[in-house]
Amino acid sequence: MALLSPRLAALLQASQDILRGETRRVGTRPQGFAEAPARFQHDPRAAPSSPLPFASTGPQGHRGRMRGKLLGRGPQALEDYELLEMLLFLAMPKGDTKPLAKALINAHGSFAAVLAAPQERLMETRGLGEHSVAALKLVQAAALRMMQAEVRDQPILNNTERLDAYLAAALSRERVEQFRVLFLDPKNRLIADEVHGQGTVNHTPVYVREVIRRAIELHATALILVHNHPSGDPSPSRADIDITRDLQAAARLIEVTIHDHLIIGNGAQFSFRAEGLLRAMG
Repeated sequence: MALLSPRLAALLQASQDILRGETRRVGTRPQGFAEAPARFQHDPRAAPSSPLPFASTGPQGHRGRMRGKLLGRGPQALEDYELLEMLLFLAMPKGDTKPLAKALINAHGSFAAVLAAPQERLMETRGLGEHSVAALKLVQAAALRMMQAEVRDQPILNNTERLDAYLAAALSRERVEQFRVLFLDPKNRLIADEVHGQGTVNHTPVYVREVIRRAIELHATALILVHNHPSGDPSPSRADIDITRDLQAAARLIEVTIHDHLIIGNGAQFSFRAEGLLRAMG
């Protein structure tokens, strides 16, 4: 990455100072130090000199430096805990959020896991409140919405990598089972992604008639069934096979195709179609 020019660096530093509202206080000169030569003394009438490498070393300048790092070098320059502490800036106007950010990642395992953590568990965390938990959940929702928009842009069956990434982000860290249905149009584009059941750590009630009724309302011609296994093992249970068979039989009556049933685990997934189970049920 190219170094910033001195002028650009000065402008960036000045912008940070304005945003932070910092003022520099001139102190007395310590005893034993001779006065600097005239050529090094500051003349208030002169043009501002190039900024020091660290204009401020105290905590009062930390947020401005972080904003400068983000805007000047891009988000890829930030560590996960730095992203999280900056996110907490939005909800906490004052204070050092770095220790809390590091504690959250220690507790949950990663930045992504913090965002996906249950709201109730986050609310129990010392140092977090409604505003900060809302900020975390807002970012999670925005990220998922962006990924969903990418899936909507083209036929799902031609975009399986993005679909897998979206479903993994949405479901792989959920602590309870959630059954979702992707409703597709005649060109296999996503019409809607809806939750049709949420249960316990190992069971989710699904009502076949509700899924079929919704498919008719949306004029869907195909479905992709999706649910997660909080245990991390995506292998299908007997109940998973039975509900897939029941939904496939009901969908056939209204000429709706079930393209697949995906089970999302922790870092892995199971596809009924890839494993030949949908053909066996057909």
